[in-house]
Amino acid sequence: MERYVGVDAHAQSCTLAVMSATGQHLRSLVVETNGEALVQAVQGIGGRVHVCLEEGTQSAWLYELLKPHVAEIAVSMPPEKRGAKSDERDAWTRANELRTGTIETRVYKAPAQLAALRCAVRAYDFAVTDLARAKNRLKSVFLSRGVRAESGVYDPQRRAEWLKQLAAPYQRLARWICREIDELLPLREEAEVQLAEEVKRHPIIRKLSTVPGMGPIRSAHVVAIGGTPERFRTRRQFWSYAGLGIITRTSAEWGQERGGEWVRAPKVQTRGLSRRRQPRLKAVFKGAATTVISQLPEHPLHADYQRSLRSGTRPPLARLTLARKIAAIVLSMWRHQEVYNPKRHRLAVSKP
Repeated sequence: MERYVGVDAHAQSCTLAVMSATGQHLRSLVVETNGEALVQAVQGIGGRVHVCLEEGTQSAWLYELLKPHVAEIAVSMPPEKRGAKSDERDAWTRANELRTGTIETRVYKAPAQLAALRCAVRAYDFAVTDLARAKNRLKSVFLSRGVRAESGVYDPQRRAEWLKQLAAPYQRLARWICREIDELLPLREEAEVQLAEEVKRHPIIRKLSTVPGMGPIRSAHVVAIGGTPERFRTRRQFWSYAGLGIITRTSAEWGQERGGEWVRAPKVQTRGLSRRRQPRLKAVFKGAATTVISQLPEHPLHADYQRSLRSGTRPPLARLTLARKIAAIVLSMWRHQEVYNPKRHRLAVSKP
């Protein structure tokens, strides 16, 4: 007896909709967002329970909580819809999508053994982002008064001479932001140390960090976000997940020759990169490509970039091509648990 359950989760309550294998609406119920209450509700449904819930703040917790008690659990990223909306309606939609196999985008949930690494990566990202925002705010205060601040404004030893260029009210604001920066700096260093400790527990990160432009921090992001290389059957799937996949559209693929015979005449149009992507992973590979371009002039990958430029490719597209090559190398090394070999991997990624 198959039962398909859609879950619409919120901070205080979760709406569950139970559907039969034939699509019949059996019942719906509202349960407190409490681990014990949710497990009891799912166990009380009976039969082989299949659960589908929407990606959100609590989805990882719900996935880990309910997985041992159900036959199947899926997390979906539904497309934005207009029209009538309610908790119960959304729950029925999730249940029906799982029953009919029409989930458009499934969200991967990493195994529990990667939880510490993922949290360390998140803490590092939070610290870096918050510090960058605080620095930009400080520069904006100076710019609003016609002063172009340089990096010396962040140095406590040189800060006083910069603050003298501001009027008293703006000095007060700038000093407050400077205090914020001074508090965030040690927090970022602490997050970096924590991430370095977690990297030591995952030998594959050290191997991936041998790829030009990657390093331990970018490699840690790849493992924490990607989870496992077995998720990606081909490098094109990995490119698409990382936001490096190119979207194309075709129209009027068939044309008629003079003799009346129909022949395929594809008209392919490029529509840019996929918008369904993991933005952090995209930043990792584009950042690695930028490092190769700016800091490794003698490396073969840099030579590939220069050849693309000489052939007429625009610099942004040449950098994208290089980022795709680095992503393909990382995926191959991840699968085979090996360190970087310039000759072997350079030949591998050059094949069509």
